[in-house]
Amino acid sequence: MTLSRRLVAEALGTAFLLAAIVGSGIMATRLSGSNEGVALLANTVVTGLALMTLILTFSPISGAHFNPVVTLLEAWQGKMAWREVPSYLAVQVIGACAGVAAVDVMFGLPVFSAATQVKSDWPQLWSEFVATFGLIAVIIGCSRRRSSVTPFAVAAYIVAACWFTSSSSFANPAATIARAMSNTFTGIRPVDVIGFIVAQVMGASCAAVVFDWLFPSEGPVQAIVDVDKNVGRETDNRVIF
Repeated sequence: MTLSRRLVAEALGTAFLLAAIVGSGIMATRLSGSNEGVALLANTVVTGLALMTLILTFSPISGAHFNPVVTLLEAWQGKMAWREVPSYLAVQVIGACAGVAAVDVMFGLPVFSAATQVKSDWPQLWSEFVATFGLIAVIIGCSRRRSSVTPFAVAAYIVAACWFTSSSSFANPAATIARAMSNTFTGIRPVDVIGFIVAQVMGASCAAVVFDWLFPSEGPVQAIVDVDKNVGRETDNRVIF
């Protein structure tokens, strides 16, 4: 698959993911009468369903990272060239911001508006470390032993993490940047973005080391490749978030 196709897939997938996150947050807030519990439930269910379907849709093209820390993990594990990483990171951020802008237009809001939700205390930073650590753990564990269930496991984990973490589990630097540009239910103050990203990168790095050790690879290439006997070709079944 050419790099240009993979980059377009990453941009589109990340855009739709952020549209689902932010759009469902806006809709849930309006329909729930500002009941935060109901709004969070609706937001997390929609996010999980969107994430699952987007991974299934775009993984054959780009790997369906939609997340800079996942792209860095892939490069660190030797599954993609380091020279491609800057392009992936750029289109993920651009796609995430485009998704937020599209939602703002759909709901008649300013295209971009700085979020005001304060997320700067240590418990929330620790929460982002834990949330991202868990995400990478699920990706490595499932992709190396049961790759076919990875989309469902990742989506289920994100839904759960939104509830058991005090930060509501951003676990994604591109999403964090984009969510700072929408002063809605799922937002984060721009000034708090750097702290979240640092916590996310640290959590992902620690998880990569720990779970590389727990799930040792069986060869230099981590992707599980099956042979399609009906058509006599190999297909890469790697599916990750």
